Amino acid sequence: MRHRRNLHTKGEAGFTLIELLVVILIIGILAAIAIPSFLNQKAKANDAQAKELVRTAQTTAETLASDNNGSYKEVTVAKIGEVEKSIPTSEAGKTTYLKKASEIESGAGYEVETESPTSKDTFKITSKAGVVTRSCTSPATGCKGGTSGTW
Repeated sequence: MRHRRNLHTKGEAGFTLIELLVVILIIGILAAIAIPSFLNQKAKANDAQAKELVRTAQTTAETLASDNNGSYKEVTVAKIGEVEKSIPTSEAGKTTYLKKASEIESGAGYEVETESPTSKDTFKITSKAGVVTRSCTSPATGCKGGTSGTW
């Protein structure tokens, strides 16, 4: 009977402390690699939201001009927010909003601008004499091509 009890306890093996520490170390290394990648995705999503917002503001500015016989005088942040209710026109927490909208060069065109809340990248669309230009300015290197560029 005693012999049978000893065999039973010898057959039960567990993990050693070293094995458990190695597993924890591997999990820590994998987390250190994955977490920055996930955080970067949030910044990319905010930049995409800012681009989408400025593109919607561009469409609204064109609508305003159509309603006013081609004049861009009505292109303002307030008027764009009034016409298109889905465009936020004031900073509320950490969301993207329409930062600037204005007529340029005495009615030759307009300019609309937003800023990504996390990266502080500024996305701008300028329309002058039918030529549309998209630009990005960044305090860091978030914009395509370095500190400034197009998108």
